[in-house]
Amino acid sequence: MTSDEVRSVPRRPLPLDYSKPNLARMKDVLLGGHDHYEVDRQAVVDLLALAPDAAAMAKEFRAWANRVVRFLADARGIDQFLDLGSGLPTAENTHQAAQRYNPDALVVYVDHDPVVQAHGLALLEDHLVHVSGADLTDPARTLADPVVAEHIELDRPVAVILNSVLHHIEDLGKARAVVRAYVDAIAPGSYVLITHDFTPGEGSRGALARKLDDLMAGTGHRTVHRGRDEIESLFDGLEILEPGVVHLHEWWPEGPRLAPLTELNHLSLGGVGIKP
Repeated sequence: MTSDEVRSVPRRPLPLDYSKPNLARMKDVLLGGHDHYEVDRQAVVDLLALAPDAAAMAKEFRAWANRVVRFLADARGIDQFLDLGSGLPTAENTHQAAQRYNPDALVVYVDHDPVVQAHGLALLEDHLVHVSGADLTDPARTLADPVVAEHIELDRPVAVILNSVLHHIEDLGKARAVVRAYVDAIAPGSYVLITHDFTPGEGSRGALARKLDDLMAGTGHRTVHRGRDEIESLFDGLEILEPGVVHLHEWWPEGPRLAPLTELNHLSLGGVGIKP
């Protein structure tokens, strides 16, 4: 594809809809932000009634990703990051974590949510931070999007971040295909970061996972808690770094844990793979 063809790929922003809960705005509520509306707050109230520690867990997802980003920027020398389904800007964004260790690290945020695009363009865009409105579930179009294609160099290592997004793809085969398409496109030595909602199957935690999936279906943003084997299958084509695909609090924690673990801490897994 030529540069002119890449620049001609249309960007199709989705219409704003303030009558229904918005996933990015719901996460903003959980993270203590200010860019949300009553419909989003009510959806979070319903979520907290079922899972009172949901706000703390949202911060765990963000903290895990930033922990890995710092490791890659510092110890592994990665200087370009593609954050897919990034959500609204909040405290300690990917570029802040990366640039703390490498001031020249470049980050492209990708989110087809119009709310995220509007706030991202207003707050983040500069010569090392860019915002794309592509749909991460269409890897070919995402990688051909002018913002991504202009700034991400696929012929050298890049970190691809899929933090708390793949469990919104209901079909496991499609989720695998999405990840594999990005893996096939990136250079050897690149990394893929994945977190995903997890179900242990039976028991009280499995029952809670099913209730959470039912609740999210009512918001219009379905989730699928998957088993360990299913989540590990998303790393096809990658070598998984130690300590493997584990609960987020088990992946190279920074010092002793101060907050007590909750049931939700056991309903998510995360891992990092490198393309050989």
